Amino acid sequence: MNGADVAALIWAGAFAVLVIFLVIVLIKVSKLLDATSATIRETGETVGPFLVELTETTKLTNKQLEKIDVITDNVVDATTNLNSLITTFTTTVGGPLQRISEIVRSVSGLIGKKK
Repeated sequence: MNGADVAALIWAGAFAVLVIFLVIVLIKVSKLLDATSATIRETGETVGPFLVELTETTKLTNKQLEKIDVITDNVVDATTNLNSLITTFTTTVGGPLQRISEIVRSVSGLIGKKK
């Protein structure tokens, strides 16, 4: 055995150690991928029912919002009607009351001048 044979044996031993380390790393990576796959599978199984529940909640929320829209429209109509009623009342009663107050002022002014 000469120097080249010894170097070849050392190189072969180092290569075998490298291969062993690579096999260990690949086994660990394989376990990691299996765990990741299991986690993804579990997540997929739990997300399905969650999405169904979320869809139902969204439908119920939309129904409630439609009811609120109807209520809001009714409040707008009631406010408009009340505004019209106040305007009509003010016009109907306010004009004559203003005339009466002018007459009372005139009469009190005349009475005040006679004293």
